[in-house]
Amino acid sequence: MINRGANFLWFLPTHGDGRYLGTTVGARPVDLGYLRQVAQAADQLGYFGVLLPTGKSCEDSWLVASALAPLTETLRFLVAVRPGLLSPTLAARMTATLDRLSGGRLLINVVTGGDPAESRADGVFLDHDERYAVTRDFLDIYRRLLAGREVTQLGQRVNVEGARLVLPPVQEDGPPIYFGGSSNAGIDVAAELVDKYLTWGEPPADVAAKITTASVAAARKGRQLTFGIRLHVIVRETSEEAWAAAESLISHLDDRTIAAAQQAFTRMDSVGQQRMAALHGGRRDRLEISPNLWAGVGLVRGGAGTALVGDPPTVAARIAEYQALGIDSFILSGYPHLEEAYRFAELVFPLLDRAEIATSARPRAAHLGEIVTNNYRPRAA
Repeated sequence: MINRGANFLWFLPTHGDGRYLGTTVGARPVDLGYLRQVAQAADQLGYFGVLLPTGKSCEDSWLVASALAPLTETLRFLVAVRPGLLSPTLAARMTATLDRLSGGRLLINVVTGGDPAESRADGVFLDHDERYAVTRDFLDIYRRLLAGREVTQLGQRVNVEGARLVLPPVQEDGPPIYFGGSSNAGIDVAAELVDKYLTWGEPPADVAAKITTASVAAARKGRQLTFGIRLHVIVRETSEEAWAAAESLISHLDDRTIAAAQQAFTRMDSVGQQRMAALHGGRRDRLEISPNLWAGVGLVRGGAGTALVGDPPTVAARIAEYQALGIDSFILSGYPHLEEAYRFAELVFPLLDRAEIATSARPRAAHLGEIVTNNYRPRAA
């Protein structure tokens, strides 16, 4: 059954942006001014929120969200919490503060980490399953604190005594918690402690299997999950233009750059990253892995590596297929992120079944489009 009223989020490229992947050609500096443009565009276009990435190559998501929240009206900010790098009490205070300052527009993305080398550089010397065990203990404390409870937990991996929040969040029991983990350990944590389980953009059959596995695990604990997906989008007015844009995006990649990126991904113990890499195997000649699902981004980009490619009706139809599986949140991006935020909203939003977004009173636009010769309103579509 199709889930009605999906939410559509965009992406803030705090680790870089441009017209091509893997090159400085067509690249643009990502500073506060540019991020403000992207965030305000997403806000005005009607996106539900924006995802802020995390990691050593990204600007800090909490600081960026704090800077942009006062410059937006209804946009929500999906910000990363990193168990193992942050205590649950400090994380809860940060969460409550930003939730209050943003007027209840905070969403939380729990990131366990999938690159052991980066984890060790941050002082975390735990293997894959140990990181998820810490995440479980962290979230247990963190959620209870945000719900207004006093917490003492001693003798576990994460210990606190007499911990509580003095100043509560705006959202009752705290912001919704988003989380992605394709391994058995990750699904166990999701089933027990998160609200929205995320997957990267795999073919629909693989996504369906993952949703079923997570739903069964949650049901065993007397819980229900909702589901989201992380995808890139390449939409043009014709299919031919869209596929040409996809090829253009990777036109500056050489085999050495692709090989170096794929080698770097092999050191990661993230099951989700392994699944992404297996979709294309580092090869350019088999990038359409499912109808209109293109894996070219994953040749050099870690994490989300697939894009929906096509004209507006086709991309809207592919999104509806994921909705029919139970996906109710779509976290999207496209290069460059400012232009693609407009393109997707203008071309595809009218074809989608989107959830209503509570909006503040905003003056109605006097007109749409550019006035022709300073005299005539543009013709309606």
